[in-house]
Amino acid sequence: MENSKLLHAVLISFSLAFVIPCGYGWGFEGHIAVCRIAQARLSKAAAAVVTKLLPASAKNDLGVLCPWPDQVKLRYRWSSSLHFINTPHRDCKDSNGVKGNCLAGAINNYTTELLTYPNKRQQYNLTEALLFLSHFMGDIHQPLHVGYTSDKGGNTIKVKWFNRATNLHHVWDTDIINKGKGVGGNNSNIDAFIIKIQQKINSQWAKQVNGWGSCNTASCPNVYALESIKAACQWAYKGVQSGSILKDDYFQTRLPVVELRLAQAGVRLAAALNRIFK
Repeated sequence: MENSKLLHAVLISFSLAFVIPCGYGWGFEGHIAVCRIAQARLSKAAAAVVTKLLPASAKNDLGVLCPWPDQVKLRYRWSSSLHFINTPHRDCKDSNGVKGNCLAGAINNYTTELLTYPNKRQQYNLTEALLFLSHFMGDIHQPLHVGYTSDKGGNTIKVKWFNRATNLHHVWDTDIINKGKGVGGNNSNIDAFIIKIQQKINSQWAKQVNGWGSCNTASCPNVYALESIKAACQWAYKGVQSGSILKDDYFQTRLPVVELRLAQAGVRLAAALNRIFK
């Protein structure tokens, strides 16, 4: 199928991002990590379909396009509400009250679209469906993407990360990952960070991995969301209020949680794609 020209334009900007220092956290490097972890765990059949759906300019690297849904929020304004779920009620609807327009609903929707492959009379853009599903599988594992409506998932909780003013959501999207991998946008830092997580998947988490990937349907977003709000309460929000200064103790105790959620997202994305493209 033809791939959107927009994907090629965005890919060019991503290529530049690797040589221009930057840090987008779960909005960029975290998503790259999730998708590269997942792609390495694909079955032969699923890997072949992913290769076919990716534009040639991606050079068979799902990770490089995984942040794409964040880049098109202004172009695809309808997609903005799909990146989070409101808590405590976890209402799956957008600001206009449209049901299903939330992160869990989006995962279910794009899973359904991908299940139509290889229908030759295709009504969906399966390349975009693959990128949205891959990205949203990362988002739903970020605890504050299932955070409280009252503080917009930590966005209104103003804190200091060491000496820099920021907000709690940004700390979890970006700052913990940047400090964990070493600040900078070069490939070696990102690759080393991913390898570290993969080593933990194959060692200290090895006995848990099969359980992470199990699901009675193609994907189980409600399960992942419940895990995230639990992690948000136990780790992200705990001991934090507006004006808090977050330093080494917060970083050292939260980095393992971030690494675990990235690992779970990658394993589950691979498991979902393996089930879809079996």
